[in-house]
Amino acid sequence: MLKVGIIGAGTMGRTHAQAWADTRRVEIVGIYDANPSYAEALASHYSTSFLDFPQLLKKADIVDVCTPTHTHHHYVVESARAGKHIFCEKPLARTLEQGEEMLKEVEKAKVKFMVGQVLRWFPEYRKAKQMIEEGAIGNPLSARTTRGGAFPRGIADWYADFEKSGGVILDLIIHDFDFLRWCFGEVERVFAYSLTFRRLEHLDYTLVILRFRSGVVAHIEGIFAYPPGSPFRTSYEIVGDGGMLIFDNQSTMPLKALTKPKESAMGVAVPESPLAENPYFLEIEHFLTCVEKGLEPEVKAEDGFQAIRIALSAIESVKLGKPVYL
Repeated sequence: MLKVGIIGAGTMGRTHAQAWADTRRVEIVGIYDANPSYAEALASHYSTSFLDFPQLLKKADIVDVCTPTHTHHHYVVESARAGKHIFCEKPLARTLEQGEEMLKEVEKAKVKFMVGQVLRWFPEYRKAKQMIEEGAIGNPLSARTTRGGAFPRGIADWYADFEKSGGVILDLIIHDFDFLRWCFGEVERVFAYSLTFRRLEHLDYTLVILRFRSGVVAHIEGIFAYPPGSPFRTSYEIVGDGGMLIFDNQSTMPLKALTKPKESAMGVAVPESPLAENPYFLEIEHFLTCVEKGLEPEVKAEDGFQAIRIALSAIESVKLGKPVYL
């Protein structure tokens, strides 16, 4: 039975710990967190130990990094050098330089590595990808996504520190960048507007426009501005020359496909219900299977890198006030 060590005992650490436990194929051998009380509480829940980082590396076969973004580089590099398989929460890193070194160390160590771009396991997004590939909406032309909620609060309010979190662009809509690149291929131009640098307290908003090499144009809206306690909202509209896909997680019919009938110009809505399986469990279970069977994870290390490349280009565009070409 493979042994898993979890670094970070916050929201994502707790989420991942439950997912690992639910696989029933691993032993959680330890929890590490810079805040010992957090680590001890989570460790006691899974009848395991609170360990320091070096101890965790000695015991674990797989390391799961669930710490704030700016710390990912340190934990991934050290875990790779120790020969451990690594699951790392999104985003991969805070800077391109960090990301490049992480990928080099992982490749050198020849360990399995995956970034938690969990949107690929949300059924509404996975189904949309499948329908696009099957030609359900013809040739894709444009997409619009929205993702938002209240401003997140973390330990020491680290989300509010742009140098640590990268703001709404790097922390939140990194999900949509990965999803859209998964569907439409490489991005060639990024143009972004944002409130990130206006020094607003616990409020952030952005609109990013991506142009893909394939010709698809996408508008990505990211919102950290809803009142505390508001429901988290995600939605998309994907348009092709043969129809469109619509999803809104606040709707009673989460996914609709509006297609062009062969003998009529009128569209027909076909509702699709989401699956019941937890997407965080699905991504963890997938990675575990890859480690067990020596398979390549669906989210490649390069995918994690390209997602932060798009995000950091969007941040640069905001600062420059003009498009950035990749």
